[in-house]
Amino acid sequence: MAVTRNYSIPDMDNITLAGDLSMVYNQVNWIQVVTSVLSIIGSGSIIGYAVFQNACRLPEVRPLFYLSVSDLLLAFCWLVGAVLYKSDTSGVKCFNLQAMGQIFYLSTFLYTANYVWQIFSHFRRRLSHDLNQISILETWIGRIVTVLCSLVPVLLICPVFYYGNTINCYGNNSCLVLNVGSHITIDYGFHTEDGCTALHTYSTIIFMITFSLSSISILVILSYSYRLFRSIQNDSRLLEDHWTTITAARYSLLLFPLIFIFCCLPVIILIFVTMPGKNDGWLPDGYQALCYIQAFTAISQGFLNSLAYGWTQQMIRCQKQNNYRDVDTQTPLLRSQKNLYASMQTSNTSIGPLSVAAIR
Repeated sequence: MAVTRNYSIPDMDNITLAGDLSMVYNQVNWIQVVTSVLSIIGSGSIIGYAVFQNACRLPEVRPLFYLSVSDLLLAFCWLVGAVLYKSDTSGVKCFNLQAMGQIFYLSTFLYTANYVWQIFSHFRRRLSHDLNQISILETWIGRIVTVLCSLVPVLLICPVFYYGNTINCYGNNSCLVLNVGSHITIDYGFHTEDGCTALHTYSTIIFMITFSLSSISILVILSYSYRLFRSIQNDSRLLEDHWTTITAARYSLLLFPLIFIFCCLPVIILIFVTMPGKNDGWLPDGYQALCYIQAFTAISQGFLNSLAYGWTQQMIRCQKQNNYRDVDTQTPLLRSQKNLYASMQTSNTSIGPLSVAAIR
């Protein structure tokens, strides 16, 4: 998507449109600064919490830590882009900055899917009473997936770095977040090089395929999670013993995928409506509104993830305090009666930890 294009409209209208777009891009640049700073603060808070609490080694926290690192680097990348806006007249810096940002975007897609899977796996192990019995194979698979989430985006974008700088596919590049997904910004009235057009198409296809695979993986995990939640609703003992874990997992499996879709969907829509040749040089209706929406959402995942994680952790602490308060106010006779009633309920139902493990 180019900052300026040749439009098939009269000269006066062309000047008016260029002025309107220039105003929109200036406003988007300021929005990009604000959202980048918020995302740096949010993702940095998760990283700081994981480091100072020594929680990076926990299997349910490690994927969120790497996701926050990707969000932090992405936000920093676009903050630098906002500073370079209008100052990089050659387009070289913005081209390479956009390529770097593309790597971090693909990493956030993959790390989000990995984190959702880890939430589901940790919840399933806790219900099956084998929380501390992670096999060596599962440990190695987790490490390999973590490495691939960072390595695959680098390998996919390396050709863009090499060929783009070799054949000078800079065009009218800008450092705005509007170029997410197809970061090689080509002015089709200025750049007619077939190699640049092919590189632009390759970048867009890689972005769309990675987003689609990550979204499908998340939806599959959510479907299995729904089956697991449905299977434990009739087990009163399981609900009582793991109510805090069940509630936290339910909200985590709901919030983080919603944040992922909320932040990425405007990017996908803007890619589709601004595809070359789709509008015959005319900008689609609602283009300015989409620019503003994408500027708010595209870099906000780190900030929103920190809010979701902080809220779920606060909910867990409050629930545990309520449980401790209930235990302190109960007499020994009442506690023994509750345990006896729960055991009778468990014996009358066929759903328990073994059946939960069978869902694997």
